[in-house]
Amino acid sequence: MKKFLVSIAIAGSIACLYSFTSISLGDPWVVPDKYLKMKNPVAADAASLKAGKVLYEKHCQSCHGKTGKGDGTKAATLDTEPGDFSTKEFKAEVDGALFYKTQTGRKDMPSFKTKIPDEEDIWNIVNYVKSL
Repeated sequence: MKKFLVSIAIAGSIACLYSFTSISLGDPWVVPDKYLKMKNPVAADAASLKAGKVLYEKHCQSCHGKTGKGDGTKAATLDTEPGDFSTKEFKAEVDGALFYKTQTGRKDMPSFKTKIPDEEDIWNIVNYVKSL
């Protein structure tokens, strides 16, 4: 019986540590190859950045924050970190991956397929967040 209880305690500890690690480090967000190869058809000009900012403020800022640091008013209530758009890692992401993530969503990040059905609008958001 003692071995059984010790086994349960060890298993519980491992599960707890795994879940903590998984949450804190984040699960990799796998993007299909189609999107990794996708080119942004919208130039990151003043008009696109302006349109992207308006959409960002409406749909994204509450979680991602005014400057994209992941410190929006709702960020503390999320189970997953919204991320920081100013990091080198984020800036290295290809536009197609950001398009996919914005359109599809996962976990706390909602899908914007129906809220923002115009693909050009999503590209405008991609352009804007890359400018932060």
